[in-house]
Amino acid sequence: MSNKGVYLGTDSGATTSKTGGVWADGTIISHHLRQSSTNSAAGTQAVVQGWIDGVNGFLAENKLTWSQVQGVGLAIPGPYERYGVMGRAANLPRSFEGWDFHADYSRAIAQAAGRSIPLVAGNDGNYGGVAEAQRVRGGKKASVLMLAPGSGLGVAYVDAHGLPLDGDTLSGMEGGHMPAPLHLLGNIRPFSCGCGRDWGCIEAYTTISGLPQLLAETLKKFPDHPLASSPAPIKEKVLSLRTLAQKNDPLAVEIFNFQARALGLHMASLLMAVDTEYVVIGGGLIDPEATTPEFRERYLRIIHESARPYLWSTQQQELKVVPATLGELSQAIGAALVALYSPRS
Repeated sequence: MSNKGVYLGTDSGATTSKTGGVWADGTIISHHLRQSSTNSAAGTQAVVQGWIDGVNGFLAENKLTWSQVQGVGLAIPGPYERYGVMGRAANLPRSFEGWDFHADYSRAIAQAAGRSIPLVAGNDGNYGGVAEAQRVRGGKKASVLMLAPGSGLGVAYVDAHGLPLDGDTLSGMEGGHMPAPLHLLGNIRPFSCGCGRDWGCIEAYTTISGLPQLLAETLKKFPDHPLASSPAPIKEKVLSLRTLAQKNDPLAVEIFNFQARALGLHMASLLMAVDTEYVVIGGGLIDPEATTPEFRERYLRIIHESARPYLWSTQQQELKVVPATLGELSQAIGAALVALYSPRS
């Protein structure tokens, strides 16, 4: 058994919680992701107990003990009322609103460890960016922007010290809800967004959440496409698009090319503010198990090419756009890294 100090990360999603960890030098303890049900339907205390069970299982699997744990990080979706206190989350029970998850998890950790252990908590997307930033940056001092389109658009900025921009109200880098440059996207109409904004959130043009609207718009150009007359539910139709695109279906290819172009323009806009050397693109579209090399190459190329005309000349020369590599492990590892990097009293 190693005597080295360890830092643990809990990634609490709406349905699944994951546990990971790093050594004191930042290297990953295990690439095996320990997963369990978040069990939110059973209430907040059941969720906390699940987090503790996840840590206990991770420690046992890796022949570690609580005595080696120097810090814990918790990656958890917002919004928050304030640091460590849950706001009104769309995918959690209403009773969770106002829950001081930081205090409850801190107490549970102290009880399990027999001593107080520092706990940091933050947005899961930001913490995923921390882990991916460490991978691409290596030992170099450089900042990193991450864009991760999935069901929504995760955006994270990680500074040269490895810490994310959370903002004063913990809403920093909610870049998915910035407006899209509609005039550069063919003067497309402002899509509706789950956040309630009506200015055309970029998330609606780059992720699964906006695919029903984007499919409806694109079908106007492909009225004879089988999806135009298909009786299948809209969810089934949009989830078929990725497979169709990899078979070079013209409608599906056009949709994902559009999403890549929109994401590239948004990347350029964000780079005007944060000026990073690296941009990491995450999400299912660059997952080697879900898409072909040809699809991923085209997607990343269009993102980069769409951004280039709007970057400063030095950015055009120095910018590196790379795919994410940690997948579902990123947020748990990022939480552990923030625990490692954060100042401790």
